Amino acid sequence: MKKSMDFLAGLTMTIVSGVFLAASLILMLTGTEPPVDPAWITVVISGLPLLYLAITRLVFQKWISSALLISIAMVASIGIGELFAAGEVAFIMALGAILEDMTVARAKKGISKLISLVPQQGRKLIQTADGVREEVIPIEQISKDDMLRVLPGETIPVDGIIIYGNTSVDQSIMTGESLPVDKKENDSVFCGTMNCYGSIDIRATQVGEDSSLQKIIDMVKGAENKRAPMQKIVDKWATWLVPIALLIAIVAYIITNDVVRAVTVLVVFCPCALALATPTSIMAAIGQATKHGVLIKSGEALERMGNVDCIAFDKTGTLTYGNLKVSDIIPLDVTISNVELLSKAASVEKRSEHPLGKTIVKYAEDNGFVISEIEDFQMIPGKGVTATLSSKTVICGNHLYIKENSIAETDKMQNILANLKNQGKAFIIVAENGKAIGIIALSDTIRPTAKNVVAKLAATDTDVVLLTGDNYLTAKYMAEQVGIKNIRADLLPAQKVSSIEDLQKKNKNVCMIGDGVNDAPALKMANVSVAMGTMGSDIAIEAADIALMSDNIDKIPYLKRLSNSTLRTIKVNITASMGINAVAIVLSVLGLLNPITGALVHNAGSVLVVLNASLLYDRNFDQ
Repeated sequence: MKKSMDFLAGLTMTIVSGVFLAASLILMLTGTEPPVDPAWITVVISGLPLLYLAITRLVFQKWISSALLISIAMVASIGIGELFAAGEVAFIMALGAILEDMTVARAKKGISKLISLVPQQGRKLIQTADGVREEVIPIEQISKDDMLRVLPGETIPVDGIIIYGNTSVDQSIMTGESLPVDKKENDSVFCGTMNCYGSIDIRATQVGEDSSLQKIIDMVKGAENKRAPMQKIVDKWATWLVPIALLIAIVAYIITNDVVRAVTVLVVFCPCALALATPTSIMAAIGQATKHGVLIKSGEALERMGNVDCIAFDKTGTLTYGNLKVSDIIPLDVTISNVELLSKAASVEKRSEHPLGKTIVKYAEDNGFVISEIEDFQMIPGKGVTATLSSKTVICGNHLYIKENSIAETDKMQNILANLKNQGKAFIIVAENGKAIGIIALSDTIRPTAKNVVAKLAATDTDVVLLTGDNYLTAKYMAEQVGIKNIRADLLPAQKVSSIEDLQKKNKNVCMIGDGVNDAPALKMANVSVAMGTMGSDIAIEAADIALMSDNIDKIPYLKRLSNSTLRTIKVNITASMGINAVAIVLSVLGLLNPITGALVHNAGSVLVVLNASLLYDRNFDQ
């Protein structure tokens, strides 16, 4: 039965229903009386699903919905022979339902994409009489405390602890950090993250359902389940619209002894314009947003955006571009120029696979610096590189690597490093023949419009919060540059979710803006969420309610203004539709309207609502 009703309520059959209703109107206006009124087809196609919905809600859900009132009006109209009126109210409601479905359809592919990130196999180390051998096994066969080997470029199959080797791990999927993190023995690694280079052996600590990536998947599912669907405003009011309509119709019949007036009251009381007030406004606003490169996935999201009073930004790829660039070239030796220091570092890093080294080489190539040939190249994963350049031993590496090579640190050098750390910058120390000769710092680049966006949001009394997996010093420096005072750093995905929940407990309507897989649970938990579309991960885009296809965060204030205006338009439409209904009821009781003219009047109200909503499409929200 339900499948049959769904078929009749579909777009194709609703169009067929409208064609027969138009035919009935033409015949009525021309005075032609056919053997069978075409409106009967409309009643069957659009009326039966409406009647089925009203009955099932009333019987099984104990819910007095708007469908019940419209069904009563439809049946009453049929009872007195007013088929056009019966078909008209049924068709308008069917059309409204389709518009509503079109605006609330949501993409549901995010979970499957998350699941696709789960590694399918691992390289298990098995102790034998002849030594240790490797065996590639399915992920399901990996148990806690198993020893696993992860080669360069492979995905880490489980959460674990490094027991041998050094490397750098791209764990942006978990923390959103813009830089790969150097890892050494006894450091933790996460399932689904990428081993950039350097073979490592790990001991499995969390496997299967307990792994960090699986927990992200569970959180996305859980957050989705916690979000109840928005109840249509017309159905909220139906519990008192139905008895009031029936009461007025009965009183009108008792006073006038005219059943036509009573039926007319029921027809004009049908909340068709009210039902269209929300979906038509939403459709126009979504069309407006699409023209500006903003993809809004549901009308509910747009409505919730209008109530937002707190916006939480992720950092990397959102407030920043997510791309490392050389920011500082600092010679420690007065005899060495910036160009010479950068050239030495680029020459040694030319063979390196480390992202910091590659960034330095690219900077040198883009700026035409000399890159010389080297000898005796060595790379220590997670620490640095060494090579012979012009008969001199040149070392490029992190703080630990410099100490291991017994290179002295001056007070000047320590002050510079402390300052770079406070700015949240990564750095490579360059040493030559056992003496530190310079420092090259790298940092993510803040979007030039970020500060202006934060200022515009603050001007609308919207709180702005920074939620990031980066360390506190990096987060603090970036936040100061764009004017954000509320900072929450060092956050794993679960902690981002907790931060969103904490804000919501303070009665904040939170909008989360992010771009990575690690942001997906927080995006789902927020009242409304926005993903950076172009460079953001597919999973973040699927998890979010809204996507910025141009990666232009300038669109956030625009989006807020659009959503506010949409809410105002919806309220105006609802008020207007209720006013038209009130006037039509009075005219019906006085006998100035019959079921046909009453249906046309309340249809005209529906047209006015649609026209007002359509004005949203061409309005200028840039200013």
